[in-house]
Amino acid sequence: MDKEATPSCRQNRFETAPQAQTPDPHYLTVKKAIEYLRAHVCRHPSLKELSQAVHLSEFHLQRVFTQWAGISPKKFLQFLTKEHALDAIKKFSTIEHCSDALGLSSPSRLHDLMVTCTGLSPAEVRAQGAGIKIEYGWGDTPFGRAIVAWTKRGICHLMFNDVDEAALWELKKDWPAADFEMNLAASKELLGRIFNTTFTKADSPIRVLLKGTPFQLKVWEALIKLPFSALSTYSQVAQSIDAPKAQRATGSAIAKNSIAYLIPCHRVIRESGELSNYRWGVERKMAIIAWEASVQSNR
Repeated sequence: MDKEATPSCRQNRFETAPQAQTPDPHYLTVKKAIEYLRAHVCRHPSLKELSQAVHLSEFHLQRVFTQWAGISPKKFLQFLTKEHALDAIKKFSTIEHCSDALGLSSPSRLHDLMVTCTGLSPAEVRAQGAGIKIEYGWGDTPFGRAIVAWTKRGICHLMFNDVDEAALWELKKDWPAADFEMNLAASKELLGRIFNTTFTKADSPIRVLLKGTPFQLKVWEALIKLPFSALSTYSQVAQSIDAPKAQRATGSAIAKNSIAYLIPCHRVIRESGELSNYRWGVERKMAIIAWEASVQSNR
């Protein structure tokens, strides 16, 4: 994110973005597999049937999954079940109780919390980005292509995208009065750091800059406290911000999150174990949840 360390290309808010690039083929394979499983969940498809559905041999599918998730397809698919989701909710509830017993401020204190946040003031929100310089760029992630944008105060935008031009339009719609500068080298480096699963306590936290209503900020800050690979429910998030009757408003705030992954709205599911909607596609949500679970199981 250091502007002097990497070359940048200035671009105003009316110019077009680069052409879309092909997403990671391994993620595309996983996405197709998840789509097939969702459509045939009652039959519990075998590895052979799944490999035929994604047009790969069983050997090739096994290799792709192992390279992408670090585990076999069979174990990976276990993380996509409703039973796993319900078990994860129960485990998170236990972590909450353990935190209270230890007198800790939040469950995240039991983990390496690598994300810190600050919020725009109401006056800054009304200014719609006036006087703020935003650098941005695209890059590949384990879950497809993404656009990331940042200011001196932290990351202000992170969204998965299939078409770069549409992603850029979304960014500029959120910050209509800001000054923009494209920095592709820094964006790829930053995305690599965001999705690095080998961080240590010595690594500096990733800062995010939040733009929303006071209630939205409370919800997003609560999401940041969710431990890696944990799953929570909308009611649990509402209770964590002392608004147990505001589940609908909590769900609305979660849906409006514009900083994917770092504000882990993908970790919030229904009490039934259903994954429900996700701004960037339910298949991607399932892939992230299962990927995080596989990373956690290998630690």
